[in-house]
Amino acid sequence: MKIHHLSENNSVLNHFLAEIRNVKIQGDALRFRRNIERIGEIMAYELSKSLHYHPTKIETPLGIKDTFLVKNQLVLCAILRAALPMHNGFLNYFDRAENGFISAFRNHQKNNSEFEIVLQYEAVAELTNKIVVLIDPMLATGKSIVAVYNRILERGNPAEIHIAVAIAAPEGISYLQQHLPENCHLWVAALDEKLNDKSYIIPGLGDAGDLAFGQKL
Repeated sequence: MKIHHLSENNSVLNHFLAEIRNVKIQGDALRFRRNIERIGEIMAYELSKSLHYHPTKIETPLGIKDTFLVKNQLVLCAILRAALPMHNGFLNYFDRAENGFISAFRNHQKNNSEFEIVLQYEAVAELTNKIVVLIDPMLATGKSIVAVYNRILERGNPAEIHIAVAIAAPEGISYLQQHLPENCHLWVAALDEKLNDKSYIIPGLGDAGDLAFGQKL
């Protein structure tokens, strides 16, 4: 799996990452969602550099301009619910992309640290020969992304798979490397230290879904 770690080089991306982590700022849900959206926009731009392009001619009022446009059809697939603001950021840049939405959550059957991933709601475009971007702001254990990846393969055979996350833990990256094909691309805005005993990212930011949309039952 090819890993693209975007915050290895300093950019304004660091400002948005700092604000979604900062306990004095992240409590403003509107600002939190917008910062996640802006992170998605930056990641979409960086990911666009790896896509396939075809030459074309554009007619302007004063002449003809040679340029290049994205060749492949994209499908942006958000893992609900936390990924929605980040998905919007990608959609702001890939406005002609098709879309997919899959809900995934941890089910603690024994009321302890062990859990299984439950997938419920699905609405996903046909994927064959398209470039699929799986979007989730947090890569903790990696189990949700692998479960969603296995499910979407039932919808067709994508040309490429890209995974975009705002914050990742090393354990989650290792899990993806073990369970996903080598030709997948992982785009990471920030790499954190580790997971705690409840499989939450340290230092992380808390629960991205709750910060964006309020606490769930």
